[in-house]
Amino acid sequence: MAKPKKATESRSTELAPVSTTRCGRTAAELKQSFLDHLFCSLGRVPMAATPHDAYTALAYTVRDRVLRQGVHTLEAYAEADARVVAYLSAEFLPGPHLANNLFNLGLTEPTRQALAELGLDLDELIEQEEEPGLGNGGLGRLASCYLDSLASLEVPAVGYGIRYEFGIFDQTIQDGWQVEITDKWLRHGNPWEMPRSEVTYDVPFGGHTEAGTDEQGRYRVRWVPRTVVKGVAYDTPILGYRVGTCNTLRLWKAEAVESFRFAAFNHGDYYRAVEDKMHSENITKVLYPNDEVLQGKTLRLQQQFFFVTCSLQDMIRVHGRLGRPLDRFHEKWAVQLNDTHPAIAVAELMRLLVDEHGMEWDTAWHVTRNTLAYTNHTLLPEALEKWPVSLFGQLLPRHLEIIYEINHRFLEAVRAKIPRRRRPRGPPVVDR
Repeated sequence: MAKPKKATESRSTELAPVSTTRCGRTAAELKQSFLDHLFCSLGRVPMAATPHDAYTALAYTVRDRVLRQGVHTLEAYAEADARVVAYLSAEFLPGPHLANNLFNLGLTEPTRQALAELGLDLDELIEQEEEPGLGNGGLGRLASCYLDSLASLEVPAVGYGIRYEFGIFDQTIQDGWQVEITDKWLRHGNPWEMPRSEVTYDVPFGGHTEAGTDEQGRYRVRWVPRTVVKGVAYDTPILGYRVGTCNTLRLWKAEAVESFRFAAFNHGDYYRAVEDKMHSENITKVLYPNDEVLQGKTLRLQQQFFFVTCSLQDMIRVHGRLGRPLDRFHEKWAVQLNDTHPAIAVAELMRLLVDEHGMEWDTAWHVTRNTLAYTNHTLLPEALEKWPVSLFGQLLPRHLEIIYEINHRFLEAVRAKIPRRRRPRGPPVVDR
């Protein structure tokens, strides 16, 4: 993989213009930046600020310095025309960002001094931060460790996942018993993420397919979905340790294409007026729905296809904006699938290349095979996800056709390479 010029070595004097105070590193500059955010971003004065106000102002202060490196990093990657690692995972457990970013920037002690001059304690503000409810355990923690390492090694990378509104659960003790409650990690907002409302993609579900030929007489299939939801991007900067590199974690939130039916509202059907909004947003409401029931299995498959197609469409969009031909997609993107959750990416990339962009099957298969790689965490049967064919075909009819076609071509290739031979007859068996 071609490695770009280090961000710390590339045009360091030509960064996007910002004031010295806005991104300064001294205690005095950090103090002034903190007060600026308290006044201008939150509309608070120190004497009226709550601990959470102070935490948010400090998070914005640190984020300014992180984002400056993020812009610098994007410039360095574009200049080097680098190949990018895209890490697709249904879970990420980055942990609290504030202390980690201060540590990576080398600004912990200057920040502590700046806050002390204002009568604030850094450790108390760090405790205000909610831990992102984006994962369940080892799988998500490993994914975040990879993103941290890639940034620290200055490898061009982006993480793709789901912006769950609620984590798996919080634990509390009631009357001496452990009780699980909703993990409302976003109830106070998240100062580290940046909504990218202009970066959206349609995600189809259900319906049927229609086969036909195009203008050149080539066989084509069109997917006519029953429903479509919209995926909206939210970006979180991932900073490397004591380097100039800052990569991105891009998470997807599900929204309705049309969130309010005015005609239904006018007729007094208030539930139907917002029905599409509720059904669409359910996809990214909670981490890991219970898949013991059919509704849970359906939602889980929806979640996985949702973030996979948004991520692949995003890569194709970026690839095209940089003026690169699509048949060289694999030369600029290395997509790593973290366990079975994003495995539908194989069929989806084929669908996008063949159905949406008119690529020939063999070319698309070459691109797909050289783009995607897979991390296998376990072979335990209970840990490998399985879907009833009827459910899969009902929700993703075109993908089921593509999977059957991949399997058919694979078997034909095996037969061609290893033709079936007549077994030589052995000597007759004599009863004794």
